[in-house]
Amino acid sequence: MLEDTSKSTKRYNIWIWILSIIIPIVVAVLFTVRIPGVERLDFLPPIYATTNAITAILLVLAVIQIKKGNRNAHELLMKSCIVLSALFLVMYVVYHMTSDSTPYGGEGVIRYVYFFILITHIVLSITVIPFVLLTYVRAISGQFRKHKKIARITFPLWLYVAVTGVIVYLMISPYY
Repeated sequence: MLEDTSKSTKRYNIWIWILSIIIPIVVAVLFTVRIPGVERLDFLPPIYATTNAITAILLVLAVIQIKKGNRNAHELLMKSCIVLSALFLVMYVVYHMTSDSTPYGGEGVIRYVYFFILITHIVLSITVIPFVLLTYVRAISGQFRKHKKIARITFPLWLYVAVTGVIVYLMISPYY
């Protein structure tokens, strides 16, 4: 049985790394594509910002639930976070396939704050992909000690990405 788990884990790890490389590349490529005949989908940014906010709340609730020993609620909340993050990514890409990027209009120190938050958000949103996938695989494969160890890294990264996604939206929304 251990051999099967090891083979399965290796297979998962290969897919985790493939997805962790392919997702950012596909997103970057799709940013150069425009869907002809489709107008700007201006209704999407507040929706995907709300999706980020809900993800952040559910991440915190998931940690609370696991600390209470409620594994089922934790699992449901974490699966919801993964689905919400995937929905966010789809909406984000679709929006940018129909719209040019909005330049930030703030001036002075706030401009530097915005770009710091934006850059760290983008870098960590790419970085968190393998962490989320690896953390999830360790949970579904019953490797709870390893799951808990990596979750301590994944949680703050993912929470930062979710929260800063909302902050970036709030800071740029006056310039849409």
